[in-house]
Amino acid sequence: MNTFFKAAAAAVIGLTLAGAAHAQSALNQILSDGVLKVGTTGDWNPMTVRDPATNSYKGFDIDIMTELAADLGVEVEFVPTDWKTLVNGVVAGQYHITGSASISPARMKAAGFSESYISVEIMPFTAAENAGKFASHDDINQPGVKVATTLGTSFEQMVREWYPNADIKVVEAPARGYQEVLAGRAEVFITSNIEGATLQEKFGVMAVEGAESRAPTPIAMLLPQDDQVWINYVNNWVKVKQAKGFFEANKAKWGL
Repeated sequence: MNTFFKAAAAAVIGLTLAGAAHAQSALNQILSDGVLKVGTTGDWNPMTVRDPATNSYKGFDIDIMTELAADLGVEVEFVPTDWKTLVNGVVAGQYHITGSASISPARMKAAGFSESYISVEIMPFTAAENAGKFASHDDINQPGVKVATTLGTSFEQMVREWYPNADIKVVEAPARGYQEVLAGRAEVFITSNIEGATLQEKFGVMAVEGAESRAPTPIAMLLPQDDQVWINYVNNWVKVKQAKGFFEANKAKWGL
């Protein structure tokens, strides 16, 4: 074989090997390494809550990922992330999957989603001392009304769309919009009915009466967009667990 054909053959082999490596699914890596890496923010009660003293997590999402790892026969490793880098982390391979995230067109451009297993509705909340101050979305969408939200979340986009005339205050994680309201630096924040119920019980915040819930949104896990093998596995796992009542039992456990 002359030099030209040897070089051509080597190039073809190299491209084939590179293609095979690129095509390898996260599922193969997880089973080979024995670890499922999960990106989670730890700041969405009761979905994912981080205990800074022990660096451990608990919540609806945490139970789901622990169960998924158990069915895979691997360990689970929770990788800290935040909302503004949640998608980037799964795209860059920092983790194989994320906890729950709202399905949005912007996220779908870069990442894949699992089957949805729960949905939420979004509504405005305020501190108890502001009771009666706001009676509608129009009351909030006024100059001088301070609305707080967290950078990079779907809530930030909604706040900008719903209340363009208000004074929007954007904070970076781990700070949260509700904390700004509790501290008196803002008057309104928006969140899901899921988190809102938890915050209402814990801190006494209240939904703005007369401001109807908006944006019913399905919730699912983020995965690498081009990894159909891994997406198929997770989707079928969700269906199996739904059929066996796992998700309903987990919702009941966390009051969802």
